[in-house]
Amino acid sequence: MSTKQIVGWVLAIGALNWGLVGLLNMNLVEVLLGAGSFLTKIVYIVVGLAGVYKAYMMVTGGKK
Repeated sequence: MSTKQIVGWVLAIGALNWGLVGLLNMNLVEVLLGAGSFLTKIVYIVVGLAGVYKAYMMVTGGKK
């Protein structure tokens, strides 16, 4: 699996979680891993880093 695919999946999972928060007021990450837990924070950090990476790739046109 390429970096692009991993980032895409992580962002999709993050987007689905935010959609559930907005629609049903249910944070699936916190339901599964516990509110404020270390694992929850790790998931949020990974999703945030994936977003930064994706934004960087969009701005630079994917050039390294």
